[in-house]
Amino acid sequence: MSILKQYQNAIESKDRARMNKYIHDKFSFINYSQSKTLSKEDIISWAMSGDVNRKKIRILYENSEIGVEHSFASFNDGKKQAVLAFYTFKDGKVFSAETGATNIKD
Repeated sequence: MSILKQYQNAIESKDRARMNKYIHDKFSFINYSQSKTLSKEDIISWAMSGDVNRKKIRILYENSEIGVEHSFASFNDGKKQAVLAFYTFKDGKVFSAETGATNIKD
């Protein structure tokens, strides 16, 4: 199974142990909209909170070094976004993530 598929399954199932397994200890997620960088523990806590619900997740490209996916996300505050995510991999795990998001309406 691909690295991104393993990561997606762990996030979607809110499985902390699997998230720990597939996310690199030095992971960083650049959140441009809030001008901050999230760590591995930050992203796991966010995923566990249930704040984000992703649908129609598609892996657009993946090799042993990078991955690109597109999804539609909805949040507890009612916002919805189309999200393009770029990932890097290290040691067979997700090492970094950056996203670009466009707000959408129903």
